[in-house]
Amino acid sequence: MSGRLSGKSGLVTGAASGIGRAVATRFAREGALVAFADRDRDGAAAAVAALDGATQAYPLEVDVSDEEAVARAFADVLERAGSVDIAVANAGVQLFGQDAPVGDLELPVWQRTLGVNLTGTFLTVKHAVRSMIGRGGSIIVTGSPTGIVGGGRGFTAYSTSKAGIHGLTRVAAADYAAARIRVNAVIPGYTETPLVQAIVEDQEARSALLSTVPLGRAGTPQDVEGIMVFLASDESLYATGALFVVDGGATAV
Repeated sequence: MSGRLSGKSGLVTGAASGIGRAVATRFAREGALVAFADRDRDGAAAAVAALDGATQAYPLEVDVSDEEAVARAFADVLERAGSVDIAVANAGVQLFGQDAPVGDLELPVWQRTLGVNLTGTFLTVKHAVRSMIGRGGSIIVTGSPTGIVGGGRGFTAYSTSKAGIHGLTRVAAADYAAARIRVNAVIPGYTETPLVQAIVEDQEARSALLSTVPLGRAGTPQDVEGIMVFLASDESLYATGALFVVDGGATAV
């Protein structure tokens, strides 16, 4: 299969649903060998099956908060493909009904959120770097506007985890630029996926959010996949350490 990512290989975390599934699917259709990595192996397998014959895609069960599991995942891609050219650290949680303003936030909720979102991203980036040393590659992390502005009121743990991801992006980009390893963040705005089902089902909350978006609609996973293909491809060889905001203009006003 020819495409913008032909000859490349890598993995996408959180690939069983939402943005991760859309991105991994697009990468496969652009010709890359892609591991659909997720804790939900059945969901990842269903996403691969939906590709209808893209033989370079396969499901991989991975808990991103478990370093041994993350290391095994990258070793698996290396064994299959001989290289890891792309890694997308996308897996995350947003604990509706549990995350809270800092004065009310329970420690286990904080720890679980940061364990998946920030530590999981750290481990994915760490082992991506180790697998790319000597060859180079592109690492993409999924951030959030809540890590830039105070739009995530009531979501202290989630907002903090995403701010940390943005900082990790910049320092990793600076540390590994000489090794030709690029690290960038894509920052989707309000994007309707299973992660935010609680908002989708709350018409008042959804309307309030959409009123802050100049383009006047919710984002979709397909709105995010294009910028990730660009960052994964050789078209973006001079881009590193950047935060690419895809939020319908919400942070511009």
